[in-house]
Amino acid sequence: MARQMVMVGFLQAQNCTNIPASWRHPQSRTDFTQPEYYQEIARVLEAGKFHLAFFDDRLAMPDRYGNDHAHTVEYGIRCVKLDPIPVMMAMAAVTNRLGLGATGSTTYFEPFDIARTFATVDLMTHGRAAWNVVTSVNDGEALNMGRSGHLAHDLRYDRADEFMEIVLGHWDAWDDDALIVDKKSGRFADPGKVRRLDYQGNYYRSRGPFTVPRSPQGHPVVIQAGQSGRGMAFAGRWAEVVFSGGGHGPRAREIYASLRDAIAKRGRDPDRVSICNATTVVAGESRSDAEDKMAEIEKLPLEIDQLSLLAEGVNFDFAEKDLDEPLTDAELASFSGMLTIRDSVVRASGKRNPTTRDFINLNNRGKVSDAIVGGPKEVADALEEMFVGRACDGFVVAATHIPGAYADFVRYVVPELQRRKLYHQDYAGATLRENLGLPQPAIGDWKQA
Repeated sequence: MARQMVMVGFLQAQNCTNIPASWRHPQSRTDFTQPEYYQEIARVLEAGKFHLAFFDDRLAMPDRYGNDHAHTVEYGIRCVKLDPIPVMMAMAAVTNRLGLGATGSTTYFEPFDIARTFATVDLMTHGRAAWNVVTSVNDGEALNMGRSGHLAHDLRYDRADEFMEIVLGHWDAWDDDALIVDKKSGRFADPGKVRRLDYQGNYYRSRGPFTVPRSPQGHPVVIQAGQSGRGMAFAGRWAEVVFSGGGHGPRAREIYASLRDAIAKRGRDPDRVSICNATTVVAGESRSDAEDKMAEIEKLPLEIDQLSLLAEGVNFDFAEKDLDEPLTDAELASFSGMLTIRDSVVRASGKRNPTTRDFINLNNRGKVSDAIVGGPKEVADALEEMFVGRACDGFVVAATHIPGAYADFVRYVVPELQRRKLYHQDYAGATLRENLGLPQPAIGDWKQA
C-alpha cells in the first residue's frame, strides 16, 4: 500500500486549546468542564478518520511570569487543567476506532502507576490507548508535586530511560495467552506465563508482578515529543509516534531526518515510527473564506498570553526584564524546560543575546503563527508538499477554537486528501496499532533498542 498520512488531533483538557485565546472566539464552546464538550470533539475526529486524539498536559497552571497566577486566571491562560485520563474515557464511550492518548509525566509519577493506568485504559478501549511520555517542564509542576524545584534537563531523561524500562517490563509480565478462565478445571491463568520484574536501577526499583493482562494490541502505543539532542535520543530509543515542531519550512525536513537517524542508531526501523508535524490549519470553503476566519482569529491573542506561556515553557520569569533588554548569557543558560524554544529564537534572531521581544516575535507560543490558511486545495497542497517532501509522516492538527476548527478540517480538507489518495478512506482495524500500521509487540521487543 502507498504511504499515507497519519492524523492526530491535538487536545487540552482545559478551558482553551493549545492557543490560550481560543476561549475568546465567538464560536468556541464554553462547557469545557462537561463530558459533552469532549465527546463532540471525539465524534468529529472519528468522522474524519483521525488516527488519534491526544491530550497534552501540565501539572500546574502557568504562573512563572511574575511568579503569580493572577494574570493566568484573569485572562484564561490555560488556568483550568482537568485530568486527561477520565476525560479521555468519556470520549472512548462515544467512539469505536479513534485512538486515545494522554500525557503522563516520568518525573512526577511512579512507573508502576503509569503502567497500570495506561494498560487499564488500553483494555477499557479494546486496544486504542497511547501514552505520551514527558519529563515535564517547570518549577510550578515540581512545587505542586511536593518537590522544591524541577530537575535538570538531561537528568530528567536519564531517569526517564529507567522509567521506560520498568513500564515496558511490566507490560511484558503477562503473555498474550496467560489467561485461561476455565471454571470447570478451576484454573484462572497459567502461572508460568506471568513473570515478576524485580527491577533495580540507579533511580528506580520495582518488583511486580504486574496486575493487568495484555490488551488486544499488546500494550499502549508510546508517543514522545523531545526535540533537544537528548530528547531526540530518547525518542529514537522508545517512541512509536513522535511529535515534531519543525514548522513548514526546511527546518521540518532537518528535524525529520535527525529523528529518523536517531531511531536507526538504536537499531530500530524508522519506517515503523510515525513522525508527525505540529500544524495549525484554518480551513474554509475557499481561500477568501479561510482568510476571513483567520482575520477574526488574529484579533484574539494578547501579549500577556505569549509572555505567560514563554515563561512557563523555558522556566524563566520574563517579567524581570525590560522587553528590549538583551538576556545575559547566564540568564539564557538558566533556562530549563523546553530548551528548543531558546535555541530556535537564538538561531532565528541571529543574536547571541536576544531580547524578550525577540522571544515574543520569533516564537509562536500563545499565538496563531505559521498557520496554513486556505480552501481545500490550498491546505491539501501545503500538507502534501510536507508529506511527499519527507518533512513528516503525518500531522498533529491544533485547533484555533473548539469544535469549529476540527469540523472545518474534516469537512473541507479530509475529502481532498482522500481524493488525492494521501489519506485513508476508513480505519484499517479495531486497535490503534492496526490503524497506525504497527505490529503487535512481542514480549521483550523493546529490549533490542
